[in-house]
Amino acid sequence: MMSHNSLRTLILGASLSWTIVAFGHGNVTPQPVDTGDLPDLGTEALNENPFREGNQHGALNDQAVEVGKSAYAGNCAGCHGIEAQSGGLTPDLRELTEWDDEYYIGRVMNGTDRGMPSFKSNLGQTAIWSIRTYVESVSGN
Repeated sequence: MMSHNSLRTLILGASLSWTIVAFGHGNVTPQPVDTGDLPDLGTEALNENPFREGNQHGALNDQAVEVGKSAYAGNCAGCHGIEAQSGGLTPDLRELTEWDDEYYIGRVMNGTDRGMPSFKSNLGQTAIWSIRTYVESVSGN
């Protein structure tokens, strides 16, 4: 049977672990993104990455990757990991496929009830889809 001291130590350890999980995500305050010469994609949510090769603005893929890399570092890496390599506490964005575009844009624009903020009013679709393009470039999907 477990002693009272062992039980207290276990409870304290679990409490501290959850505190680290809750506050270990870094800054989730949206940071401004310079989208350079990329086109303004408007406010109505697109259902497919326009910067993916073969799509409407696919010719701008390389430029979108560079913008997305910077935008990811300032807005996503604190929770989703450096170079899109999640530590397991948040979804690993590299696992998304092109068929997950609607899922991606919905979560990024609207946030979730599990701690992800909405980026709709802070980033805009050009920056959001640039981030997606960057993540695709490091994921191989």
